[in-house]
Amino acid sequence: MSKTILVTGPDLAPAAKALADAQGYTLVHTPPYADAEVIAEHMVKSGAVGIVSRMGRVDASVMDAAPNLKVISKHGVGVDNIDIAAAAERGIPVLVATGANAVSVAEHAIALLLTVAKKVVPLNESLHQGRWDKPGFKGRELAGLTMGLMGIGAIAQATGHIAKGLGLTLIAYDPYAADEAFAQVSARRCATTEDLFAGSDVLSLHCPLTDDTREIINAEALARMPEGAFVVNTARGGLIDEAALVAAVNAGHIAGAGLDTFAKEPPAADHIFFDVPGIVVTPHIGGVTAEANARVGTEALRGIFQVLEGQPLPPERIINRKLLAASSAAV
Repeated sequence: MSKTILVTGPDLAPAAKALADAQGYTLVHTPPYADAEVIAEHMVKSGAVGIVSRMGRVDASVMDAAPNLKVISKHGVGVDNIDIAAAAERGIPVLVATGANAVSVAEHAIALLLTVAKKVVPLNESLHQGRWDKPGFKGRELAGLTMGLMGIGAIAQATGHIAKGLGLTLIAYDPYAADEAFAQVSARRCATTEDLFAGSDVLSLHCPLTDDTREIINAEALARMPEGAFVVNTARGGLIDEAALVAAVNAGHIAGAGLDTFAKEPPAADHIFFDVPGIVVTPHIGGVTAEANARVGTEALRGIFQVLEGQPLPPERIINRKLLAASSAAV
C-alpha cells in the first residue's frame, strides 16, 4: 500500500509533518486553491491513499482519478469543499477535526465583533490621517446585549464562553444538537431561526453550509434583527446573501459586520464588501494560528492513520457516516 498523503494546500504545521514522518508517510502538496483537475493530477502522480483537505474542492472527479484513495480528512470542520455524498458512494469516509481550532476561531469572532462595534478601523485610519475624531464620537457598550449563536458546536460554545465574559447574554439555534450543548454556555434554546434573528443584537454564525443554510442570512432575516445589530461570520461565506448584507449596513439597520469568510474565495478585487466602511473583513484566517494549526493538522493526519490501520474512530469524527451506512445497505 502507498504511504503517500496528499495535502490540498502548500503546507502543514511542523508538528503534523513530524507525525507523518514518524509514521513513515510522505506528504505531497498542491498549490493553494487548486481546482479539482489539478488535485486529480496530483492524486494520479502520487498514488496517495489519503487526502488532507485544506484549499480547493475534492469532488467525484478527484476520487475517480484516485483508485488508491481510502480516506479524506478535513483540516478543520467545514466540509462544503468536499463532495461527501460522492465519497460515501465510493466507500470513502470523510473525517473532521472536531474542536481542534475552536479556541482560535472563537477568539477571532470576538476580535471581529470588538473591531466593528468599537469602530477600531475608522478611528485608526483617522488618526493616521492626522485627525483627532474624539469630539462628537459616540461609542457603544456590548455588555448587556444578546448574542445569538447559529449553531452550538465546539466553536460556538467557545465563542459563547468569551462573550459571557464580556457581559453578553446568549441565545442559540441548532435543530440537531442536544439540550446539553446549550446548557454548556447557559444559552436559551431558540425554536426557530426567526426567534434567533429577532433576539440577536449580535448574530454569530457557526453552522455548516448546506442547501438548507445557503444564504440563510438574507434580506428577510436581517430585517428581523434589532435596529443597530451586528453580524459576525467565521463559518462559511455562503451562509450570507452578500448583497443583502451590504444593503442592510448601508441603510443603517445593521450597524456593522465582521466577516472572515466570503461566498467565493479568494474574493474578486472589486468585491462589494470592500467599499462599505461598516464591514470589516479578514481572509478566512480565524483558525490559522500556530496552536490551532498544530492541533488540526495532527488530528487530520491521525484520523487518516486510524482509518488505514482499521482502528475505530468516534462517530462524530466521520461526517458522512450515515451516507456510508446507507450506501453499504444499498449494495
